[in-house]
Amino acid sequence: MDRSITRIFDLLPYHQKSFKPKDDTLAGKENGKWVTYSIDQYREIADHISYGLLQLGVEVNDKIATISNNCPEWNFIDMGILQTGAVHVPIYPTISEADYKYILEHAEVKYVFVAGQELFRKVKHILPEIPAIQGVYTFKTTEGVQHLSELIEMGKANPQPDKLQKIKDKIKPDDLATLIYTSGTTGNPKGVMLSHNNLLSNVDAVHSYFPVDEHCKALSYLPLCHVYERMNIYTYQYLGVSIYYAENMGTIGDNIREISPHILTTVPRLLEKVYDKIIAKGLKLKGIQKQIFFWAVNLGMSYKEEGKNNIFHKIQLAIANKLVFSKWREALGGQMRVIVSGGAALQPRLIKVFTAAKIPVLEGYGLTETSPVIAVNTLEKGGVLFSSVGKIIKNVEVKISEQGEILVKGPNVMKGYFKAEEMTADAIDPEGWFHTGDVGHVEASGHLKITGRIKEIFKTSMGKYISPALIENRFKESPFIDGIMVIGENQKFASALIVPNFEHLRSWCRIKGIPYTSDSDMITHKEILLRLRKEVETYNAYFGDYEKIKKFELTDHEWTVQSGELTANLKLKRSFIMSKYKDKIDRLYNN
Repeated sequence: MDRSITRIFDLLPYHQKSFKPKDDTLAGKENGKWVTYSIDQYREIADHISYGLLQLGVEVNDKIATISNNCPEWNFIDMGILQTGAVHVPIYPTISEADYKYILEHAEVKYVFVAGQELFRKVKHILPEIPAIQGVYTFKTTEGVQHLSELIEMGKANPQPDKLQKIKDKIKPDDLATLIYTSGTTGNPKGVMLSHNNLLSNVDAVHSYFPVDEHCKALSYLPLCHVYERMNIYTYQYLGVSIYYAENMGTIGDNIREISPHILTTVPRLLEKVYDKIIAKGLKLKGIQKQIFFWAVNLGMSYKEEGKNNIFHKIQLAIANKLVFSKWREALGGQMRVIVSGGAALQPRLIKVFTAAKIPVLEGYGLTETSPVIAVNTLEKGGVLFSSVGKIIKNVEVKISEQGEILVKGPNVMKGYFKAEEMTADAIDPEGWFHTGDVGHVEASGHLKITGRIKEIFKTSMGKYISPALIENRFKESPFIDGIMVIGENQKFASALIVPNFEHLRSWCRIKGIPYTSDSDMITHKEILLRLRKEVETYNAYFGDYEKIKKFELTDHEWTVQSGELTANLKLKRSFIMSKYKDKIDRLYNN
């Protein structure tokens, strides 16, 4: 990485001097049209926000929160905050009211920036209860609330470039840049303290793995309040890549076709849904077209790492790419060079089939506490190993404890948990090793494999240890299964709560001539239960007898963040699910 970049806001002058001017350094969609910003506009707005904050009396280490979906304004405020030495506290737009109140109070937030009326409505009645808050601004016009433009105009009217420069000069790489509250599966969120150097060390380690440059576009949809997408955004800025923000989850497909991005960072859930939609279209084909489609898909499923496919497979794949996979690439804009997946385990079959289709998918691994990347598969020779999360990135050390836990040391490891010295001491031992809570091992090739979570691994009453995540990830390969949680601690056998893929179920019922009434009715339908039992038996074959799912119960709705079963970064809230579905679990073990 360029030596001039030691603080996050140093990315702006570096970008300005390193790349040819263009109108779309950042882009967001407003009223159906893409609104773009050049690096000059980006930097100017960020400076005006900094001046405005100084005029408000913001000082070094003051905490300023943002509650927003992805948009260019998020970047303007991020840089504007960091340049003043204040600390950015980005908050998920989807968390509970209790979590909003806890974070705003715990972080002692002074100013809050909210996207618009919808999000403001979620927090407006709790803001007066938090004494530290001195002001609120929104990006979109909201009655009774100051608009971001007012702060920018205040900055324009009161420029203090010399004062701002003096403040910037005093900010050190190890100074606190951000507090990121992890949603967690139990208890209050934890405030992870990350410095400028924590995040930039990650940018330095991974930027060479991104096969993109200043002529490329990235589509961003993952929340910027999560460290994964935030670090990716900083990496794009370092590489000169244009960043386009998707309108929302529902428009990603349209946005991809509009801008033809070269890179996309994602979580497995989106990729699974993209794949399911492709397969659903294939099922509607007739005759020879349908046969060719699924021949290509099956060929993709048998794809091996680069250099391991025989000549006959390569010849077949060339035909499949021309007849079938070329249409997949067109659906993803026709320019996609790579998709990077993180946040949870990705089914190997998806990596195989998309990579076979010349849409390489690279899986990585990390945590908020590690800024986040620890390991990632790459496009370098020998850089990919299916079912692994890749090789350890540079400047980071990994060792496996006697219990099999993955321990990490490096410049990416957090400064600690905010106001939680004991919790920090539990997470980072005296030798500086951060305890991830994940279980895994390093292959001879240097690739890291994750096999479960220490806290999630349970023991049956027969004395057998089960890693539920491994079983769940395999079962989610079924087109009939949208979500699953494996249970069975202190029980004689493993069972599961299963969320059917209702879209696929409706399609299957049409083919079978079964009238589809409602989701809640259909999960009790005899033929559907028999079909799900068949799926369970199919995937049970991958596991030892003590790991097999002996019984299951179906739920009548998809698990989401809003309904409480998933955390903001789409992990299972196991204790919540156990409580919510206690009756179903009792039936599994009491009958």
